[in-house]
Amino acid sequence: QVQLVESGGGVVQPGGSLRLSCVASELSFDNYVMGWFRQAPGKEREGVSCIGSSDRSTYYKDSVQGRFQISRDNVKKTVYLQMNSLKPEDTAVYWCLARPAVITSVQDACTRTQFFRSWGQGTQVTVSS
Repeated sequence: QVQLVESGGGVVQPGGSLRLSCVASELSFDNYVMGWFRQAPGKEREGVSCIGSSDRSTYYKDSVQGRFQISRDNVKKTVYLQMNSLKPEDTAVYWCLARPAVITSVQDACTRTQFFRSWGQGTQVTVSS
């Protein structure tokens, strides 16, 4: 059973920063596209950012481009999301996602809603003054 444990959320003021982490277990991390999706109250789940396994190619949702940065550490089996210049519309529960790289492109991992499966409990991000 794949396990993805998210952490790093919290309450910040607009313009603030947070760094999310997701530790994976029970999967061959090196062979997976990793990423983040989120869900705000009353809204659909949406892909935020994804990163490739070997080439480290990245995808970002338009609204976070230039503010968020995704990275991964294959030794620690951890994917990170550095979130800067946070806005109230970034408020949501954030979950980690994992997709086998042999069958899923980075863009598909972040745009196909059927892949937004919450393996872990997620981490709440609240941006409010």
